[in-house]
Amino acid sequence: MNQDNNINKDKLEQEKENRKLLIKSYIERLSQGEDLEVVRKEFVENFKAVDASEIVIAEQELIKSGVAIKDVQRLCDVHSALFHGMTSEEKSLSEKVKVDVDTSFSNELNDEKTSINLREIPGHPIKVFMDENDILESKIDSIRELASKDNIDELMEGLQDLRLGLKSHYSKKGDLIYPLLSTNYSFSGPSNVMWGVDGEIRDEFAAIVGLGTKLDDLNERIITVLNRAKEMIYKENNILFPLCIDKFSEEVWMRIYYEMFDYDTLLGDYQIWDQAEEKREELKVIGGKLARDCKEEVDEKQDIVLGTGHMTVEQILAVLNTIPMELTFIDDKDTNRFFSDHTPLFKRPSMAIGRDFKSCHPPKAAYFAGNIIEEFRSGRRDKYEFFRYLNDKPVYIRYLAVRDENGKYLGTLEAVEELDYAQKHFTTRKRRDTNL
Repeated sequence: MNQDNNINKDKLEQEKENRKLLIKSYIERLSQGEDLEVVRKEFVENFKAVDASEIVIAEQELIKSGVAIKDVQRLCDVHSALFHGMTSEEKSLSEKVKVDVDTSFSNELNDEKTSINLREIPGHPIKVFMDENDILESKIDSIRELASKDNIDELMEGLQDLRLGLKSHYSKKGDLIYPLLSTNYSFSGPSNVMWGVDGEIRDEFAAIVGLGTKLDDLNERIITVLNRAKEMIYKENNILFPLCIDKFSEEVWMRIYYEMFDYDTLLGDYQIWDQAEEKREELKVIGGKLARDCKEEVDEKQDIVLGTGHMTVEQILAVLNTIPMELTFIDDKDTNRFFSDHTPLFKRPSMAIGRDFKSCHPPKAAYFAGNIIEEFRSGRRDKYEFFRYLNDKPVYIRYLAVRDENGKYLGTLEAVEELDYAQKHFTTRKRRDTNL
C-alpha cells in the first residue's frame, strides 16, 4: 500500500514538474517575440486551468535562470494576457464553484481560503483590495469615454483622480503584500516584477497629468497606460491575490488588516473585520514582534546610562518621536531596526521591522539605497542628501552613516523632513525684505 502511495506521489510530482516546464516554455517563447495568439492556442490545448502559484513559480524560475527582472517586467502584460480566462480563480468565478480540474496542482486550496469567501468578509484585506479594483476599473472605463470626447479639462481631471486612486492602492500593495511574498514565502522575482510595473504605471500617469497637452502623443499614451492599469487589475485579482490566499495564514491577514488603517482607501472608510478586532490585543506588536513572543517585558522606567547623561527607555523613545522628522535606523546587517512613530510620508508598517531593508522598497529604490549603504559600509562616504517633492510637499531626505567612536560602521540613519514650513517662511521673508 505504501509502495502504491509512493508511486502515486512520484507520478504527481513528475506531472507538476512537467506542467511547470511547459508554462515556463510558453513564457519564454513570448519573451522571444513569438505571437501571443499562437502561443495561447497551444496553451489552451494543453491546460484546462492553471493555478496562480504555477504562473508565479514559472516566472520566478525564469529570473533565477538569468533572465533579467527588467526583461520579465517589460513583457509582464503579455505574459498575463496568455492566461486570460484560464486561471483557477476565473474558472471558479465563472462556474460559481471551485474548479474540479487539475486540483491536485493547486496547492490543495480549501473552500475556506478561496477569494470568493474572503471577499465576502467585511474589512478583510482581500475584500478591500478587490473592491478597490472594481472602483479603479470603473474609473478607467469612464476615462476611456472621456478620451473620445473633446473636453480636455474633464479628461485631465479624471486622469488625476485615477492617478491618486492607483497611488493609494499600489502603496498598500507595495508595503503590505510584496515584501511578505518576497521575504516570508520566497516569491521575490514575481513580486519585484509587479512592483516595478506598478512604478512604471504611476510614473506614466504623473507624466501625463503633469505635461497634458504639451505631449504630442497624448491620446496614444493615455490609452496605453489605461490598458496597463487594467491589466494590473487582472493580474492582482487572478494571480497575485489567489497566491496570497494560498500562502498567508489568517493571522498574517489580520496583521495586514491592522496596518491598512494607516493608508488612504478608495472606499471612503475601511470596514471593520470583527474577527480581527477580537484578536487585536492578542496580536499586538511591540518593536516589530508579537507581544506574546516577547520573552520579557521592557521596563520603560529603567534608566540607561548614555555617553553624556542618562535617560529612561520611555524618555528616549519620546525624544526620538518628538524630533520633527521621520527617523529610520537600518543596522550593519541591513535589517530594519527602528522607525519613529510619526504619521509618515513614507509608510513603514510594523511588519517591516526585522526584515532586510531592500525587501521594503521597489526594485529601483532598493538598488539606489543599497548603493548608498555600500558606500557607507566601505567608508567612501558618510552622508547622502537630496531634495524632492513627495505628495506635492517639498522634503529633505538624508542618509547618514552611523559609526562608533573608532569609525566602525554600525548602520544607516534615514531622516526625512518636511520643508513646506520653511518654504512658506522664506517666501514670506523674501517678499518682506524686498519691500524694505
